[in-house]
Amino acid sequence: MFIQTEATPNPATLKFIPGRLVLDAGTMEFSTPEAAARSPLAERLFAVPGVTGVFYGSDFITVTKADGDWQHLKPAILGAIMEHYMSGAPLLADGSTASDDAADEADEFYNEADTETVEMIKDLIETRVRPAVANDGGDITFRGFKDGVVYLNMKGACSGCPSSTATLQHGIQNLLRHFVPEVVEVRPM
Repeated sequence: MFIQTEATPNPATLKFIPGRLVLDAGTMEFSTPEAAARSPLAERLFAVPGVTGVFYGSDFITVTKADGDWQHLKPAILGAIMEHYMSGAPLLADGSTASDDAADEADEFYNEADTETVEMIKDLIETRVRPAVANDGGDITFRGFKDGVVYLNMKGACSGCPSSTATLQHGIQNLLRHFVPEVVEVRPM
């Protein structure tokens, strides 16, 4: 098994590409060892000293570290990922492949009068923003829309990334304002 690694814009996060499907659909994030209890792979990764976050995309895993050098952490992380896939263990302890996206949608907020605007915003995020952000090892999902402000949830490499503010303000905000005049600002949640 060959696992590729890629740097992300977030120096504390590295993207691992195992060359196979990781998650059937959506994304999943684990920010604590307790949350990782539902995934044998995430548990293995949190067992590596210095690992503070694990994120699953469709065909990649991003790992965030607190401190330490990637040169020292990377071999242990690669070993944990390889062991997991070679063992044949399921990604999630319950055998499901459910992503966090359903829970995210349940928590969305916006006024019913803004439904058409929200659908345009979601479509732009889904077709133009999420694919680009996935290339960098993260994900951005719609959380809400109120008084012209779009609220987004940043996950994986995007969470805590030094360039995330620039991505939101200059990239996503400009894109949404161009296509959806009702948008005045974009904020993280």
